[in-house]
Amino acid sequence: QVRIVESGGGLVQPGGSLRLSCVVSGSLFSIYAVRWYRQCPGEQRDLVAEITGGGARIYADSVKGRFTISRDNAKYTAYLQMNSLKPEDTGVYYCNFIQNWGQGTQVTVSS
Repeated sequence: QVRIVESGGGLVQPGGSLRLSCVVSGSLFSIYAVRWYRQCPGEQRDLVAEITGGGARIYADSVKGRFTISRDNAKYTAYLQMNSLKPEDTGVYYCNFIQNWGQGTQVTVSS
């Protein structure tokens, strides 16, 4: 059974930074992709970034150049470094691993 725990969200001013963490239980962590999704109020859950088991990365156009996804297989943890945050980045950020979801962490970008 896979368990996912996200952390690192919070309130930040526009232009600020946050680093989200996603801890995944289970021995398959190093093999499969980890994905971060964002759900803004009243909208669907959209893919923000993905990192494969081999380290390949993809990003949504809206976050390219500002967000960086990474993983530490020894710690069963994936990260999302978010820089130059904008109000439109506000939402609940979810980590996804082999179709399993965490509880989400709230990110609010506001002055």
